[in-house]
Amino acid sequence: MIKLDETAQEGYSSSFFSTMLTHNSQRCLVSSCLLGLCTRYDGQSKPDSRCLTLLQNLHYIPVCPEQLGGLATPRVPANLTGSGEQVLAGCATVITQEGTDVSQQFIAGAKAVLQIAQMQKIQLALLKAKSPSCGLKPQVGVTAALLLQHGIQVIEF
Repeated sequence: MIKLDETAQEGYSSSFFSTMLTHNSQRCLVSSCLLGLCTRYDGQSKPDSRCLTLLQNLHYIPVCPEQLGGLATPRVPANLTGSGEQVLAGCATVITQEGTDVSQQFIAGAKAVLQIAQMQKIQLALLKAKSPSCGLKPQVGVTAALLLQHGIQVIEF
């Protein structure tokens, strides 16, 4: 099986992703902010054109782990003190720029996204890069880590 999370940044074509999505029943989760919904921490709309193109012929469910975990929009930016895996294990935290620990909200949101994926039998998630919830690089976010732990492929945009 090809690991989609390793190929997303390599410039593969839409046909590559379409082929891979065919094997995943053409259904996926997608970070709401990638669609242009105002769910980003700053409340801005910044749709990702590459992601929107890929989604044209797919069935998808928009998710925002941070909102599902109870955080408001807009919200104070937050950063990981370790990896998403470490946050899930209780060995690291998610701290806002004001110093508030929002780890429990991030974990709750990740669990809600996982529950949606499992209920809908979804095996692929298109998530926002550089997010403490959804990113893969430079650190794996909390939601991305939980999905990967449960065998759900993650592509970041």
